[in-house]
Amino acid sequence: MVSIAPKLKNVHPSRVMMRQIAGSFAQYEKARVVAKLRTARERVRETKGKCEGRKGYLERDPELVAQAKRLHRRSLREIARELAAMGHVNKSGRPYSASCIRSMLGRVPSASGR
Repeated sequence: MVSIAPKLKNVHPSRVMMRQIAGSFAQYEKARVVAKLRTARERVRETKGKCEGRKGYLERDPELVAQAKRLHRRSLREIARELAAMGHVNKSGRPYSASCIRSMLGRVPSASGR
């Protein structure tokens, strides 16, 4: 004869009820934390305008963006070379790529990808 008691150990009605109650409290606590964080983010957005995500080029180095915008009539690679000549390079010490310059200038890529 095989006993089925070990298999039914977690199926007892009082254990199921306690597990559901604990789950309900966890769900309630999570909802409170989410609401608290949401209001905190909204408050920061109202005062500072931005509270999440990576800082853009304008926030990190406004002078770099101003120089790039002054050179806006040139190609993206030419702008990158000029900025490197002025001493503006990326973290690894190389000139900025064309896609970084495009991001600085706020240009939308064209259909041809150039």
